[in-house]
Amino acid sequence: MKKRRSVSEINVVPYIDVMLVLLIIFMVTAPLLKQGVDVDLPTAPANQLDAESPEPIVITIDKEGLMYLNIAVNPDGDISAEALVNQVKSALIKAPKRPVMVRGDANGPYQNVVATLVLLQQANVGSVGLVTEPEDKP
Repeated sequence: MKKRRSVSEINVVPYIDVMLVLLIIFMVTAPLLKQGVDVDLPTAPANQLDAESPEPIVITIDKEGLMYLNIAVNPDGDISAEALVNQVKSALIKAPKRPVMVRGDANGPYQNVVATLVLLQQANVGSVGLVTEPEDKP
């Protein structure tokens, strides 16, 4: 009588198929994950945000002076000054320690950033950070 031995080989073909499908899914969805409006940020040496701080409220100002708010219903659509003040006010009532950041286009007029800072003052924002690109060190 012959003893039958169990087959101890692993068939990896189904795993390869699954990995290829996952690779295709990630390749298709990765470009869609980009968030926000494209602006050319000024460069300056600055410290990064603390990792434990809550997600900041970010107001982006493009070079035409249009404002975008990351917590708006449509973050990729521009927002009016009145809606910006109201939404920032209500967000800070819910989470008073939430940081507020302004991303201004480096090629836009400085007046656009100043006007946004005035709006944030109307929304009772105590502290505002300016977002910059890190400086390239030689």
